Parts: sequence; C-alpha cells; structure tokens
Amino acid sequence: MTAQQIVEHRDVIIVGAGISGLGAACHLQRETDNKDYVILEGRDAIGGTWDLFRYPGIRSDSDLYTFGYDFKPWHGQPIATAEEILSYLHEVVDENELAPHIRFNHWVTTASWSTEDALWTVVAQCEGETRVYTGNFLFMCQGYYDYEKGYRPDFPGEENFGGTIVHPQQWPDDLDYSGKRMVVIGSGATAATILPAVADKVEHVTQLQRSPTYYMSMDNSEEDATIEELRALDVPVDWIHGIKRRKALAFGEEMAVRSKQEPEVVRAELINATKEALPEGFDVDKHFTPSYNPWDERLCLLPDGDMFTAISSGKASVVTDHIDHFVEHGIVLKSGELLPADIVVSATGIELCALGNIEFSVDGRGVNLPDRWTYKGIMISDIPNLAWSFGYIRTSWTMRSDMIAHYVCRLLNHMDETGSRQVTPRLREQDKGMNGKGFIDAEDFAPGYMQRGVPRLPKQSDQGPWTNSQDYYAEKDLLPDAELEDGVLSFENPGPGDKTRAA
Repeated sequence: MTAQQIVEHRDVIIVGAGISGLGAACHLQRETDNKDYVILEGRDAIGGTWDLFRYPGIRSDSDLYTFGYDFKPWHGQPIATAEEILSYLHEVVDENELAPHIRFNHWVTTASWSTEDALWTVVAQCEGETRVYTGNFLFMCQGYYDYEKGYRPDFPGEENFGGTIVHPQQWPDDLDYSGKRMVVIGSGATAATILPAVADKVEHVTQLQRSPTYYMSMDNSEEDATIEELRALDVPVDWIHGIKRRKALAFGEEMAVRSKQEPEVVRAELINATKEALPEGFDVDKHFTPSYNPWDERLCLLPDGDMFTAISSGKASVVTDHIDHFVEHGIVLKSGELLPADIVVSATGIELCALGNIEFSVDGRGVNLPDRWTYKGIMISDIPNLAWSFGYIRTSWTMRSDMIAHYVCRLLNHMDETGSRQVTPRLREQDKGMNGKGFIDAEDFAPGYMQRGVPRLPKQSDQGPWTNSQDYYAEKDLLPDAELEDGVLSFENPGPGDKTRAA
C-alpha cells in the first residue's frame, strides 16, 4: 500500500448510490444479521439516473407505485418528476440512516477476488487519491449504462451546422432555448418527454424519428374514484398504496399477456387511441404506427397525453424520415426537406456498460465478461461472492432490484448458517455446450442500445438456471423461494477452524 491508499473493510461493498444501491443497503439492514457495508458512489450525489440527467421535463417512464421500493410506499402522482423521485430517495437515506455508509466521488476502477483470503479488494479513485476497500461480498448496483457518455452518432455535415447540438445526458445548465427552433432526434421516452416540456417556450419543436414508437396516454392524477371512496371510508394510507400498486401490476400483466396473445388487437387499440388524441387529418399511420408488435420494445407512457397536447397546439410536430446531412441552418432529410433548427437534441439513446467498466480479476486472472454466463440474471459463472442488480426493462426496474436484494440477503444468511465464506455459480457437466445468447434476448427485446451493448455483457442460455428472466409476472413466484443448494451454487471455503462446510 502507498501512503495515499486508505484501507477500509466491510462485510458487503455496494457499488452505486442510485435506486438499486440505496435499496440494497436498506434490505441488508432489515434482512441480515448486522452485516456492515459501504456504498461507493462515483458521483457527488445520490440518485443515479435521477440526478445525472438534467434535460427539460425529466420524469419516470414507469408508474411510481411499482417503481418505488416495496418497503416504502409512494404517495403522489403515478408518473413523477426527477425532482420528486430524488426527494423520495433522500427520504429513504434519512429514514434508514444511510448517509454515514456512503462514500462519494469514489470511481471504482478494479475489483480483485482472492480465494485464499475470501475477499474482494476494490480500488477506487477519489479526487486524486487511490482508496482501497476490502469486502467479503461485492454487490454491483451501478446500473447498466455508461454514466460518462450516451450514444451519439456522427451526423454527416454536422461541422457545418451553425447552431447547438446537445445530448440529453450532457444537457448544459445554461442552454437557453427560448424562441428557438428545436429538433429532437429520436422516438423514445426521452424525446417524448422533451417535446412537451419545451413546447411552450420554443418557437417550434420537431421530433425527428426514423421509425415510429407506441405511445400510451395515462391519467396522471393521484386520485381516482376508487381511491377517493377508500379515503372517505378512512382506509389506512398504506392499504390504499397497496391497492394502487396491485392495480398497476395487474394492468401491466394484462398488457404483457395480451400483447403476446393478441398483438394485433392491442396494436389496433393503441393506434386508435392515438388517432383520437390528435387532430383530425394527422397522419397517424406514418408517424405513430410501428412496424413491430406491442411489448417488443418498451411502451412509452405519456402523462395526461402531454405529447399529443403539444402536437395539437401546433407548437410541436413529428417528422418521420432519415437524416441526409446537416447544413448551417438545419437538417436536410433524405426526402429533400429542410428542417430549420437552432438547437438539435440528439436523443439517440444510452450506451450499455458492463458492470461499470470495472476491471475484474479472480485469483490473479482477468475476467472477460462476454465469456461468462449469468446465473438467474443475478450472479456470474465462476465469479465468487458477486451479485449484479439488473432490474426489469419493460416493467419497473425496482420490482426486480428489490427481489434481487431479497435474494442476496437470503444468500448471505445461508452462507453464515453453513459456515461458507464463498459462493460461486459453476457450470455442471450437463451445462457444457449449452446454447448461448445475449444477456437480454434480442428476439424478446431489441431496441438499438441493447443491440449495440449486449455483446459486452455476460451471456445467457435457454437452459436454467443460466437465464435472465425479464418477466416479472413469472419470476415473482419463482425467485423468492428459489433453492440455494441447487447443485449449481457452490458453497465452500470455510474460515480457519470452521468444519461446518468442507473446503
């Protein structure tokens, strides 16, 4: 160790102080026997996504009744702003006294496992200093995209553009778009959020998309007739929250099942609802009729139909075309049309990040993640004492991050009961030669950022338990009671003098 290195040991090292990491800490406090932990956060604030992104109107794209933690009911509108979500997360920190456990400005660079010591050694850079932490278990809660940069393609001729090009992940605090002509490139949730958020302030805003996406308007009021009646009957607040959560889950399950069983019916319902929300004569077939089936990609929710309202007002519009090249005053499309612009927003997506771009090694040998297999979408083959919190993509992320945290706590308790210092998923003889596919199956969910990034991640198979389920409605009945002693998880490496488990 050099003089600059500071060593701190904990039972569990959590990487990331976003919604997954804070939740993991709360579950550890509740469900394990006094496991001490530290949270290493690369930035100077909690919140992850909700503190990083600062573009206009940033909000959740899941309802907060299911996006909120299972131990802390959400009270407010279903679709919440980043500011409201951060307030909720700060309440979690305060109520659970998490602040003393968080180390800010700690960018983790390497993580090395030693079987001899049954320890992870984690190296982080903090304001010019190297800091070293050791831990018995490593809980990766850093999310799944690159915090340093989003996906930003090079546009032909962009050097000739006389205006400003920004990416939502690096939105300038001082960007003044008042009275400006703005073009937002993209068709996902970010574009759908920015469009109505800036419409009243810009001269005009245009969403430029290569292909359409499904959008669904939802009532974003905190109350409905059922909830009002329950309040009048003095039903406890937490019961009401439980009812709201169950309603949201039931609706999500119905959409998922129907999208698979009768995709054409659901498709027609979504498109017809869009036609009803837009002015007569609007070309919904061209701009809001996707080529894929519902649920093949995430369904974009529009609180109170705000994007449709902005379009109907005439302050916003949608253009479906391809970029040919940029010119000084805008974008020339393949059709030959010129889109005038002062500001171009490249809402072109994120870049997937493989476990925080950290360099991993096990007993001195480097780990190449694409060569490894995911175990239940939580652990990784032949990497001991490591779990990764990867939530749901089409449904609320937190529903799975909560389940994974429950699972990890159960795993840690089992290790204590059996006297094991190490747990490792290992391929069995019958697993050798199994088929491999992406961590997220491209046939099941294939937006651009997944197609670009999945090759950086561990692989999965059709053969359990080497799978990564993205189906909450199936997994919720399986994961909570999943057998730990399943012949795949190897519990080993007892402490000195501990004969409970053979080495």
